Amino acid sequence: MNDSVLTSQSPASPDTIWTQLHRPIIGLSPMDGVTDHTYRHIQKKYGNPALVYTEFTSVEGVCHGADRLLHDFLYDETQRPIIAQIYGTTPDYFRQTATLLCELGFDGIDINMGCPAKNVAHSGAGAALITTPKLAQEIVKATKAGVSDWLNGKRTRDCADITKEITQEVEKRHQNLPAQYQQKRPLPVSVKTRVGFDRLSVDEWIPALLEVEPAAIAIHGRTLKQQYSGLADWDEIGKAVEIARGSGIPILGNGDIHTLADAHQRVADYGVDGVLIGRASFGNPYVFKEKIEPTDPSIFEIALEHCRLFEKVYREDPRYNFLPMRKHLGWYVKDFHNARQVRIEVFQSNSAEEVEILFTKYNLV
Repeated sequence: MNDSVLTSQSPASPDTIWTQLHRPIIGLSPMDGVTDHTYRHIQKKYGNPALVYTEFTSVEGVCHGADRLLHDFLYDETQRPIIAQIYGTTPDYFRQTATLLCELGFDGIDINMGCPAKNVAHSGAGAALITTPKLAQEIVKATKAGVSDWLNGKRTRDCADITKEITQEVEKRHQNLPAQYQQKRPLPVSVKTRVGFDRLSVDEWIPALLEVEPAAIAIHGRTLKQQYSGLADWDEIGKAVEIARGSGIPILGNGDIHTLADAHQRVADYGVDGVLIGRASFGNPYVFKEKIEPTDPSIFEIALEHCRLFEKVYREDPRYNFLPMRKHLGWYVKDFHNARQVRIEVFQSNSAEEVEILFTKYNLV
């Protein structure tokens, strides 16, 4: 494995996480409805991916006063380096949200230009930005401008479209940050995208992104039209690496990575600076580990810890519900005798206590 530190630096980010991380970077891919605060905490604690991203959050929502979206920006210090991912179509909202994210103490900002969800793409956001490269460029520029605003003294309270309620919560979280993360830092702005919209378009799309110098580009090897079907096209990801060569901008690949060995093989075969692992992490934070030690907790012990953390973090929310935790439990409960029966019962659970009773009943913990 290559543990050398990258020496070339992106012109957009002279000293940030993207230049400090060891290569290859093996990170946790952002996944809507999956990579919330508690999922990232568990993955980082037991798998230790090199970096993690939040779920994507709408800049339009943030700037229209949807204070519930601040739940998407919850994290703890164990998760560093952590990147906040945002999406939308309004450059000025990206600018204001970038300032907010700086005040929240994140280590980077990522712009989602790859989500294939119909409601996102139909609004012109996510992977639909591949079809509007000029707008995509304006969004990157505006997000960088929001970071510059922060460095030049602007705060969330100075952003025209961010409500008093959101501002107060942001300022409260800022005051609770460790001192070093309360300081002004130049957050890098990266992009996560796909190899095309309804056709392969790396040849046109990647140069358009490179023009605005994002700090890094992560590329999923499918088009929007493919959604998550078929095989990820790693040859197209390799083509993007060649296009970006000499720019100093790291390229990460994503798609069909089932094991850590797969990740390192993709790095060797296609020259990417790193790989983001997504679905292979479901119920398995150990996918990021070279070796599982005899003293490491069992998957079921981890699942129970995940349940307890989920309750602790979200129980005070008026809209709290244990249901989202059930899908995670379904991912943990697999590949053993009685797994099907346990899964049926776990999908009826409503608390960590019920899960513990169930696991004890089947001698899993």
